[in-house]
Amino acid sequence: MLVIRSAARMAALARRLARQGKRIGFVPTMGALHEGHLSLIRAAAARHDVVIVSIFVNPLQFGPREDFARYPRPFRRDLRVARAAGADIIFAPSARELYPGGFQTAVEVGPLARRWEGRVRPGHFRGVATVVAILFELTRPTSAYVGQKDYQQALIIRRLIRDLRLPIRLRILPTVREPGGLAMSSRNASLSATARRRAAALYRALRAGRDRIRAGERRADHVVALMRRLIRAPRLVRLDYVAVVDGSTLEPLRRLRGRVALVGAVRVGRTRLIDNILVDVP
Repeated sequence: MLVIRSAARMAALARRLARQGKRIGFVPTMGALHEGHLSLIRAAAARHDVVIVSIFVNPLQFGPREDFARYPRPFRRDLRVARAAGADIIFAPSARELYPGGFQTAVEVGPLARRWEGRVRPGHFRGVATVVAILFELTRPTSAYVGQKDYQQALIIRRLIRDLRLPIRLRILPTVREPGGLAMSSRNASLSATARRRAAALYRALRAGRDRIRAGERRADHVVALMRRLIRAPRLVRLDYVAVVDGSTLEPLRRLRGRVALVGAVRVGRTRLIDNILVDVP
């Protein structure tokens, strides 16, 4: 497996692979790889000639009071598990490589970025869209792989690809969960066993909302009220938001029809976690 630090070297290699007709699968990550990431790498390896995995903790998507400094960076372990999952190239640039002196450009996303995570974390999706656009240019993928767990982010990347006419297919794969239902996240490493059990309240609430919809409920406010009660029941779980939204636009709904997304975010101690479930309303 090849490890590349230089943006110029990554771009030159990607162009050479493209000229050779190689199909490139790309998995963007911030490292601290878990089974969710590895499922993306394995899926890319099954469909493509070359799999590139980026490992870059992007400073542009962290706010001033967020956990950029504390974000886990087990690089040696990441290399080992990525190789075992089928990665061929690890692109691990420094911030200076991606944002050299004088860097000023940013990618603005629009309405998809204004609600939910975008409201709680101002500027977050600008940072995500900017780094993803740079990574796409440097790696030239045939397909990119992301997880449903970061659903709003996935929709923003899909919109970026469409609006900029990028010749990339985005594949959004299902969320991988721990045995108790907690969505796998690099931030889970900071949770104690007790905190993990409490954090699973978010998934239980989303699942209860899904079941209520499948049972015939079509009033979004009733589903949201149910989920709020279940999330607030465990002590030391603080609710940021929970909502039922349109599965494509992320706009909140009154009456439920078509594909909807149940989305939520909680804080357990200093750790912030997000999750979602998609429901096709019968």
